[in-house]
Amino acid sequence: MARRPFIAGNWKMNKGPNEADELARELKSALAGNTAVDVAVAPPSISIPAVAARLQHTGIQVAAQDLHPQVSGAFTGQISGEMIRQLGVAYALCGHSERRALFGDTDVIVNAKVKAAFRAGLLPVLCVGETLEQRDGGQVEAVIEAQLSGGLEGLEADQVAAVTLAYEPVWAIGTGRTASPAQAQEVHAFIRGWLGRYPDYVARTVRIQYGGSVKPGNAAELLAQPDIDGALVGGAALNAESFAAIVAAATA
Repeated sequence: MARRPFIAGNWKMNKGPNEADELARELKSALAGNTAVDVAVAPPSISIPAVAARLQHTGIQVAAQDLHPQVSGAFTGQISGEMIRQLGVAYALCGHSERRALFGDTDVIVNAKVKAAFRAGLLPVLCVGETLEQRDGGQVEAVIEAQLSGGLEGLEADQVAAVTLAYEPVWAIGTGRTASPAQAQEVHAFIRGWLGRYPDYVARTVRIQYGGSVKPGNAAELLAQPDIDGALVGGAALNAESFAAIVAAATA
């Protein structure tokens, strides 16, 4: 059975409640006819209520950009998966490269967040990817393998099958540079091969998104690769027209 394409937009620290509501309204209109692609958007946490309300009953899911591993406690400024779930959120990003690079999320922390997402009834989107230095040093597969084994540590096969993986070459995020379709496919194929350590259905089921300066102009060629099942979109997700064009490319 073919894997259903999954396009997600990470709004990062953009769009407060008012602006987020307006973008969600535009997306609701732009994607009204979509039935072939799973779609989610990840607004800043403060904007989740407005976006979730606007997108209710549209088929467009809402994701959180991060979550704290604990249910509750003295963690000033943090939000738990259980709190997020109450807002109608379906997915949670775990281990985005900016969280790893800027906020110190190690593989151990990312693993705790993946488990916390499942505990709260959220579906994790586990992000993995190498820096330019690591790519130039021939460490791509070693880096990806370490992030996969660390992030999925202790999960049952059925849980792994429910995780979305997002390969995001760090050197191609927000830089305008994009991995060529062949480069992206090579890593996606490696990831799917790595999943072969689980029962056969896991590698067949897991969706692997590509994230790294995906735009309407390059989306179709990237999404045509056999092991690329969708995209984790950054800057282009902040415009309804460009995001809708990427969603349309997933059905080409």
